Amino acid sequence: MGKNKLGRWTELGAFDNVIQPEIGDVSAKDHPVKGRWNKEMFKNENPIILELGCGKGEYTIGLATRFPGNNYIGIDIKGARLWRGAKTANEQKLPNVAFVRTRIEFINSFFSTDEVDEIWITFPDPHPGGSNSNKRLTSPWFLNSYRQFLKNKGKVHLKTDNTELFNYTKTVVENNNLEMVFATSDLYSENLSDDILPIRTHYEKIFLNKGLKINYLFFSLEREKIIEDALRKAKK
Repeated sequence: MGKNKLGRWTELGAFDNVIQPEIGDVSAKDHPVKGRWNKEMFKNENPIILELGCGKGEYTIGLATRFPGNNYIGIDIKGARLWRGAKTANEQKLPNVAFVRTRIEFINSFFSTDEVDEIWITFPDPHPGGSNSNKRLTSPWFLNSYRQFLKNKGKVHLKTDNTELFNYTKTVVENNNLEMVFATSDLYSENLSDDILPIRTHYEKIFLNKGLKINYLFFSLEREKIIEDALRKAKK
């Protein structure tokens, strides 16, 4: 490990806005912060919004800056990426930002019922091919996990350059009769007046520079509605 990277790892471990437990501490176990984010981390009762697969935390930081009345938590397994987001949040003295270094598969170990208001999924691994669809962060398995802690009819946002992932997620939403708030296969052609659109991740900027279109999907999850496999339902 290079000296610079080692220094970042050491610094990441010292940040008070970062939680990075060992896998054994959250695999089939609850982390002590579960159900206590507002009381212990943020010291307020403001809404909590997650960014899953947050990378360097561009969306987490951007949203927190624009909406100081909300609390934002970025989640990613890559420590080097989280370091950048956590350091920026500290430099900008953002009290409404935190990060968790963990796999999304363990997310239910960190949040309790009704603790989260909204989820952003920004340019996740699309896991191309039908055999990998259950690994996607918008697959029924993951959506059913989110239902456990997301408030009833809480909103989920997906931004991706990957058409297959966009179409797959849209099918899941439609075949499970979830509320589709908005969907587009070319976000920046919509001429939307939205304070959030100027926030662009590192990868999003690369995709746009290549002339790729950005897909965006905005839907809600119902607490009591179990999400079924989209492809299986479509074949019935």
